[in-house]
Amino acid sequence: SSVKKGESLFDTCKTLESIGVNLLVIRHSQNAYYEELENIDIPIANAGDGSGQHPTQSLLDIMTIYEEYGSFDGLNVLICGDIKNSRVARSNYHSLRALGANVMFSSPEEWVDETLEAPYVNIDDVIDQVDIVMLLRVQHERHGIAGEANFAAEEYHQQYGLTQSRYDKLKDEAIVMHPAPVNRGVEIKSDLVEAPKSRIFKQMENGMYLRMAVISALLK
Repeated sequence: SSVKKGESLFDTCKTLESIGVNLLVIRHSQNAYYEELENIDIPIANAGDGSGQHPTQSLLDIMTIYEEYGSFDGLNVLICGDIKNSRVARSNYHSLRALGANVMFSSPEEWVDETLEAPYVNIDDVIDQVDIVMLLRVQHERHGIAGEANFAAEEYHQQYGLTQSRYDKLKDEAIVMHPAPVNRGVEIKSDLVEAPKSRIFKQMENGMYLRMAVISALLK
């Protein structure tokens, strides 16, 4: 696009609309960028806005969970990691609670999001009780150079990641999820990405079908 030349996001979208584009799929670093686009007359799919929302990721996660359990009522979902900077955490918090699931967070103190009213727990206190453990990628790009330089991957993995011992404590029917891409050995032990309880690659497959469905629905 020509945004880097000084053109507004609205004018870029209006240009694309004018030359016959039927649908816009936009990922933008600005939270709620879509509020500036109310007068665009073609559908817009939000592919992620800053640290705001990620609706299609949440929908594919919902699809994956539904395939597994057939219901959401009373499911215990633990979301671990960079809650404050994660649009995935925010979208899943709202959607899963609306569907009847219990959502908990586990996070370093500096990544706590106080706007989301869910309990913060110690992962080791609940790992044997959860139905779904969802690991989040550490959002280094939102922490700045100093934050990335001070990040201790092994320490984070031991405190907040899915280690082998934690995996072994999961209920037999529990599943492991991650929005990907995965930092192996940070959020999750490398060998566990393809473990029997992992649904990470199933999420990716479902994401293709789900986004096809979203595009089809919007074009209609």
